[in-house]
Amino acid sequence: MATKLFVGNLPHSTTDATLGEFVTNAGFQVASAVVIRDKMTGTPRGFGFVELGEGEDIQRAIAGLNGQSLEGRPLTVNEARPPRTDFARPRGGGGRDGFRRRRDY
Repeated sequence: MATKLFVGNLPHSTTDATLGEFVTNAGFQVASAVVIRDKMTGTPRGFGFVELGEGEDIQRAIAGLNGQSLEGRPLTVNEARPPRTDFARPRGGGGRDGFRRRRDY
């Protein structure tokens, strides 16, 4: 059973601790809270993930948190999807048949 929430539309001043406190104050037990940051700049990207504690009902948490306001911004809360592992790979281009053609000059 999934126990991880996606939380979107976070203010950029939100930290991991702030997100965890917000969900805890809403009446849910939090195992972990992470705000996703840009790899290059380290600035928050505006979304994060919250892992609920044992026995918490994810549907009740979604209903209770979705649309709630954090620092004046209405949050979007959904069940977190598993990370993608099937990324599209770039393919070689060229001719009409999709294969590169060697040219002899």
